[in-house]
Amino acid sequence: MKPRTHAVSVIAALLAAGVLAFAWALMAGEMPIGPGEVLAALAGDDGMAAGIVRELRLPRAVATFVCGGLLAMAGAVMQVLLRNPLADPYILGISGGAAVGALVAILLGAASLWVDALAFAGALTAMLLVFGLAHGDGSWTQTRLLLTGVIVAAGCGAAVTLMLALASDVRVQSMLFWLMGDASGAARPWPGLAVLVLGLLAVMPFARDLNVLARGELNARALGVEVRRLRMGLYVLASLLTATAVTLIGSVGFVGLIVPHLVRLALGNDQRTLIPAAALAGGALLTVADTAARTVIAPQQLPVGVLTALIGVPVFLFLLARHRR
Repeated sequence: MKPRTHAVSVIAALLAAGVLAFAWALMAGEMPIGPGEVLAALAGDDGMAAGIVRELRLPRAVATFVCGGLLAMAGAVMQVLLRNPLADPYILGISGGAAVGALVAILLGAASLWVDALAFAGALTAMLLVFGLAHGDGSWTQTRLLLTGVIVAAGCGAAVTLMLALASDVRVQSMLFWLMGDASGAARPWPGLAVLVLGLLAVMPFARDLNVLARGELNARALGVEVRRLRMGLYVLASLLTATAVTLIGSVGFVGLIVPHLVRLALGNDQRTLIPAAALAGGALLTVADTAARTVIAPQQLPVGVLTALIGVPVFLFLLARHRR
């Protein structure tokens, strides 16, 4: 099969998987709803089933799909920029900053809108802090950025631990759910969907430059790629994608680390197809994980981050064993 035909086939399969994952998310739950009722609800029908679909399941399904797509796309970009297969969207301390902001709001008993707002503000603050400190006297490097991110993430982790220790028993449970990924309160996913679409449109024009950069910085410079500007712009974009994802449903691990690797096994390392395919695969994976999290032991719900970790750890170990070098 020709490479182009193979890529189209893989992306079509991932698109079909996303549609099926979305359909399952709308139908599954304590009250099962058939495909006909789902279609009627989406068409504007009234009734209890329609209300459940439109007001509860549809926003949650959109939020999880968007979050998975954002994390996978950010992970794919960061693995190329850092030239490190272990690069993850959370590696620059973005999720740590978001966690500090969100937990401050929860600790104060603020409304969910303020939790989202402070989580996004915390993520942006962490991003600005990391890039500001990493730049230093102008000797900005990948290693310096990475180490600064690790230190900022450690500081945010200490702040989170302190807040958990000071919080009342009533607040601790909601804090822990947020930290492990909780999509139950995702009632406003549409701005996140807009960020996903705009982010994909913003990164795709630079996919060819990323292909060149993956072969080495010297080769990229020799072929006319403005490496420094490309890196800074895409680091900021990946940070914004991660901040939006964390704001939507909290901290969800392994999606941005594992999904780009799995897609790379199927498609190769051409960023022109890898990035959109990773966004589709990440969205489908997280939607399936969240639907399973709320149905496996219903009426209780598991944090979706628990399931992504259970999926991600064995997959990561398999990939590590497969590529021993």
